[in-house]
Amino acid sequence: MPLTEPSPFTYHPTNRHLHLHYPSPAPKWSHALPVGNGRLGAMVYGRTDKELLQLNEDSVWYGGPQDRTPRDAAAHLPQLRQLIREGRHAEAEELVRLAFFSTPHSMRHYEPLGKCEIEFAGMQGRKVEGYRRWLDLEKAMTSVVYAYGKEDGQKETVRVRRDVIASYPDQTLVMRVRASERISFVVRLNRTSELEWETNEFVDSIESRDNRIIMHATPGGKNSNPLCTVLGVSLDDEQEGGQVEAIGNCLRVTSAACTIILAAQTAYRHPDPFQATSSDVAAALQQPWETLLSRHIANYQSLFNRVTLRLHPDANHLPTDQRLTTTPDPGLIALYYSYGRYLLISSSRPGHKPIPATLQGIWNPSFTPAWGSKYTININLQMNYWPVTTGSLPECFLPVVELLERMAVRGKVTAETMYNCRGWCAHHNTDIWADTDPQDRWMPSTLWPLGGVWMMIDAMEVLKVHYDGDVHARLVLLLRGAVEFLLDYLVESKDGQYLITNPSLSPENTYIDASGAQGILCEGSVMDITLVRWAFELYLWSNRRLSNHPSPLHDKVKSTLSRLPPLIISPKTGLIQEWGLNDYDELEPGHRHVSHLLGLYPGRYISSTTPELKQAAARVLRRRAEHGGGHTGWSRAWLINLHARLEEAEEVQRHIQLLLNNSTMPNMLDDHPPFQIDGNFGGCAGIAEALVQAGWEDESERSLKITLLPAAPGGWKKGEVKGITVLGGHVVDMSWEEGQVGDAVIVRKDGSDARLVVAYAGGKPVELKPGKEIILSDGDSGSNICKGFRVSVRG
Repeated sequence: MPLTEPSPFTYHPTNRHLHLHYPSPAPKWSHALPVGNGRLGAMVYGRTDKELLQLNEDSVWYGGPQDRTPRDAAAHLPQLRQLIREGRHAEAEELVRLAFFSTPHSMRHYEPLGKCEIEFAGMQGRKVEGYRRWLDLEKAMTSVVYAYGKEDGQKETVRVRRDVIASYPDQTLVMRVRASERISFVVRLNRTSELEWETNEFVDSIESRDNRIIMHATPGGKNSNPLCTVLGVSLDDEQEGGQVEAIGNCLRVTSAACTIILAAQTAYRHPDPFQATSSDVAAALQQPWETLLSRHIANYQSLFNRVTLRLHPDANHLPTDQRLTTTPDPGLIALYYSYGRYLLISSSRPGHKPIPATLQGIWNPSFTPAWGSKYTININLQMNYWPVTTGSLPECFLPVVELLERMAVRGKVTAETMYNCRGWCAHHNTDIWADTDPQDRWMPSTLWPLGGVWMMIDAMEVLKVHYDGDVHARLVLLLRGAVEFLLDYLVESKDGQYLITNPSLSPENTYIDASGAQGILCEGSVMDITLVRWAFELYLWSNRRLSNHPSPLHDKVKSTLSRLPPLIISPKTGLIQEWGLNDYDELEPGHRHVSHLLGLYPGRYISSTTPELKQAAARVLRRRAEHGGGHTGWSRAWLINLHARLEEAEEVQRHIQLLLNNSTMPNMLDDHPPFQIDGNFGGCAGIAEALVQAGWEDESERSLKITLLPAAPGGWKKGEVKGITVLGGHVVDMSWEEGQVGDAVIVRKDGSDARLVVAYAGGKPVELKPGKEIILSDGDSGSNICKGFRVSVRG
């Protein structure tokens, strides 16, 4: 007998290992499921009486550019440096409040686009059967199926299915509504806060006509971006009695199969948002659902399918929220990894004037979001993009490149006006307008002008994995400007031996000096000096890569590198000294930031080649853990990566479990609390770091060591991964079972002539050449769990 096609009104997945799935609607935002096309996004609740989509568009921000640069800072910089050097903390901080803080003290903040509500007529209170909602990471589609129970006089239940996608090719949100018989519902747009009982509506106008709803709004603040949202409906069954009627400011739809298209634009990208949005909707309405869906899936999978990960056992038959409350099964950890890549693809894509993922990605529900839902660049924005390299998503980083280009322009004014320095700089936040001035008036974070330097470092590190000559050409002058700033900003240490930063701090942390006084501002924190060293080395790498003649800065950079202070281990604690040359005590030993271990991860200055520093870093992490460290989602994610670099597999497992159990919401979004997406991205990167690591063994980058399963926990007994990209652009595929690796294939980057050596979790490295296959014995690897391990290199 021929196989029958499964009903679209039931949940029958063939790829449930890539599903977040639930047996009930979302009661609140933390249960709703995200979709996004990089610019336009929604949180989908999957309700049966009044469906709710909370909407976002990434250029909807309060207000326009501001002039906030402190005009009197440079005149007081010598005095501030002297006060810091003399340990006169209170006086230094008072001077900062007077001359170095910006007015207004806050940058602009990100706002919601609004809401779409769909109210199903006559369905309130009816019994619901067979309910299931899910997010399919393979298709980037969220769906819900259910049936309304029989009422008196009815012969059959009414079965319903809704699917939602955020299409990148068509730049729209698309909802498909199907039912077993014609149903009626009302569609509304509004712009209220995340509080469902809120009555204040932040709109200019809402009107409906024909099969459209049009909403105009202007976020507050001078020179704000006006926005326009347009929603349109097309019917499959118009000839059979399906209808769309515009009533008041909403649409009443009667249909058994229809498609709802929603688009939004602001004046940030288009001088006439209404025209641009109407065009997007009209074009999508001309296409059948099947075409819209296939275009969306093909585009999305061209990115998502580059990397796959399976871990076993996999309890994917259980609802996702239930799995999060118990010891995570390995399959849930693999799902979390895939979800991280899905979220990055969905919140950061190239295009016309692209914008990076914010603290909340693109999914901000609040008009007063935590920390403005902007870009915190003393760790958080950087962490958002950690999965780009190993996760093989370099296109998703292009919005950061665009932001850096704009920051360099604003940052030149900041560098000159505040510090009398060449080049450009940025402090610990930025916004849609690439603001580079100090943000907030919180002393432990505000006066730190190396945020832009760290962003430049991340940009260059992406090139080291996914080299792109066009992107490199865009970054060259930006990197030079960041280096010029550092060369001018450095001052001699008190004894004249070293060059250090001043003012400096260790982001958001506080120390206790020898007199027992608390301090924040210092000279040459480890975070600062690591960033300076890293930026200088990348500048020299960039010149070598481009085969340039030595630039005018070349000799100065090399000589300055030789005068930077080393990492110092405290003789009294055995810890790496967080505040550089000063052996200060910590006010908060369990602090969420671990800035002085930047050289361990994402840097590579602390490794097996520096065993004493590696041991000191491990002691830092133990001390943090003993005092409650990792209590925020993103900081827990950072700890996963740090322990992976130390090859501490069971600590990796412990922190992943804590991240999932304590810092992950039912929809698997990260909980700081409140929601911050950086924990998702940092956790995603940490899982990859436990599976594969790579590092150059020489400055010329002619010998690359690749370590397989360096920190994979014992519970990950069986698995397979494909597509992990490492330094130099080489791609790693491998599988393992019961702790024994079966096959590993390394696909060599086109044109690379680097020597490749491979090791397994601390085993003896073995050199591999193209076309060569080696079966490692116990003696080769130094570990009997490696017996029978076969490695080949292709390309």
